[in-house]
Formats: sequence, C-alpha cells, structure tokens
Amino acid sequence: MLEGQGFSRVGVKVDSSSFVRSHGSVVIAYALAAPLVVAAALHVAGSSVTPTTAALVLVLVVVAAASTGIRAAGVLAALSAGAWFDYFLTRPYESFKVTDPDDIQAAVLLLLVGIAVSELALWGRRQQARSSRRAGYLAGVLGAADLVAVRAPELAEAVCRQIVEVLGIDACRFEPDARGGSTTLTHDGSVVQRGHDVDVARHGLPTDDVIALDAGHGRFLLTSSTRVVRPTIEQRRVAVLLADQVRAALSEGSSRSSR
Repeated sequence: MLEGQGFSRVGVKVDSSSFVRSHGSVVIAYALAAPLVVAAALHVAGSSVTPTTAALVLVLVVVAAASTGIRAAGVLAALSAGAWFDYFLTRPYESFKVTDPDDIQAAVLLLLVGIAVSELALWGRRQQARSSRRAGYLAGVLGAADLVAVRAPELAEAVCRQIVEVLGIDACRFEPDARGGSTTLTHDGSVVQRGHDVDVARHGLPTDDVIALDAGHGRFLLTSSTRVVRPTIEQRRVAVLLADQVRAALSEGSSRSSR
C-alpha cells in the first residue's frame, strides 16, 4: 500500500545472474558450435574467401558470444574460433598444425578479442546495475520524505523494510525512545563495534550483535545473523538517509505535541 502512495522500492537490481541462469547453457552451446559452423562454411566457400576475411567473420561470431556478458562464453568462443580457424582455414587444411606465423597471430588475436569484449560487456552490465541501484535508492529516500507529513508512525515500519532490502540483512525493527548500542551504524556510513571500526568490505556486517542505527527519538535495530553481507558505503549511507526521514518525522511530531 505504501508503495502505491509514493514509497518506491529501493535498490532495483539489474543483474546478469538471472540471464545466466535462464540462457547460460544456450549461450555456451552457441559459443562452442557457432565458430565450427561458420569456419566450416567458409572452408567450403574455398579460395573466394581470404584468410583475413575469414578471421574478421569469426571475430563477429566471438563478439556476439562475448557481448552477452558471460565471461566463459567469450573465452570459449574465442578458443573455438581459433581452433577451427586453424583446422579449416589455414594450411595444411583440416589439420590443427599451424606453420605460418601470421596464422598463429590471428588465432591469438581471436582469443584476445573474446576476452576483451567479455570484460567490457561485464563492466557495462555492472555500471548499468550501479546506475539502476542509485536511481532506486534516490526514489526510496524521496518516497520516504513524501510520507513524513502524512503518516509518521507508519514511516518507521516502511523504512525498516527498505533498510532490509538495501543492506541485504535479515531483519530490522524500530525501537522508540531508545539510543546507543555496542554496535552502531554511524551517520557517515561506517560501522563501529565496541569502539572499533569494522571493515565491512572485508569482514561484512557483524553477525554476533544487533546493529543500532540512531533515529533521534528512537533507533533501528538491524540484524544480520544468518549470513555475512557486505553492503557498500553507498548502501549504508542510504540506510542512514532513510533513518533520517524518521528522525525528521519524530522531531516534528515531538515539536507539535509540546506546543
């Protein structure tokens, strides 16, 4: 219901993992088989196709596999293209023996192209996912701000759900009129446990203690006990921003009641 009133879900994820799960085997099969089929067809075409042209055609096949963002597909397509290029399109034909240094260079270049395009595709997907998450974080914070003036009591519960999603933790609950804790998520996004900074990127969020996130007239208690999660500093700051919306709402409500 809250989402329909402007509270957008935080951290929309665009990830290649679902694509890999649903299409990975098809892409891998293509990566192995397509260079064979194309090289055989070019071999049948005979002298009308020069080795340079054949290599460029195989590069396109490799790029098609690598552009899926599946690293294994790009590498396998490059290896397959190099092997079948040697077998069908270099002398002696129908043999994996390579005698011409230029042919060796062509095979190596096919492999390098496959790896390079795969890495570029993976980088592009990661950048897209990051941009999408940032847009989702901003939408969530702005949605929370819209609710402040409408229904502050419900805001804490809604923010809890968003904090769970953005940090990837197990649970979150809001405790009114409570502050502090032995483990805290500070305003700058760092995590402090018993006076010592926690290296979240390396060790993850503490699993042996509840993490307190101050919200002025109360605190959010974050639990991450069943698995180790490593939210980025950006994600932790988003959680702090969400808690600040509750802080503002509670402060405003306290000011009204004291008048």
